[in-house]
Amino acid sequence: MRAVLQRVKEASVTVDGKITGQVGPGLLVLLGVGKEDTEADLAFMVDKIPQLRIFEDDAGKMNKSLLDTSKALLAVSQFTLYADTKKGRRPSFIDAMAPDEARRLYASFCEKCRAMGLTVEEGIFAADMKVALVNDGPVTICLDSKTS
Repeated sequence: MRAVLQRVKEASVTVDGKITGQVGPGLLVLLGVGKEDTEADLAFMVDKIPQLRIFEDDAGKMNKSLLDTSKALLAVSQFTLYADTKKGRRPSFIDAMAPDEARRLYASFCEKCRAMGLTVEEGIFAADMKVALVNDGPVTICLDSKTS
């Protein structure tokens, strides 16, 4: 699995003119599922993302995690994180997981994060989404369950 985490002041997802997910301070997580991903990759992301210490403590040091704060997570499915641009000018998405199984792992990620006590908002899987955000910092971190 691959994820791009953006610490945000606010973020939202709009589909067909309607907001489907919205958070105040917290994380925007763009989550991509690869065709080789398993439950172990899901477990890695569920363990790593909520506990990553990228929020400031009282001294202004990045020392707090999403779990340490009352911040929320906005999850957006993002198969394009598996773009292969090695050949030609048009990206290939052959390494992305098929939609049905990817949807299951994405939904499981959201549910497992909720089970940890996090507020989780979502986009709509496979929809044409408009994502708006105010990046905080900016802090943007890329994770890959195979290499992180």
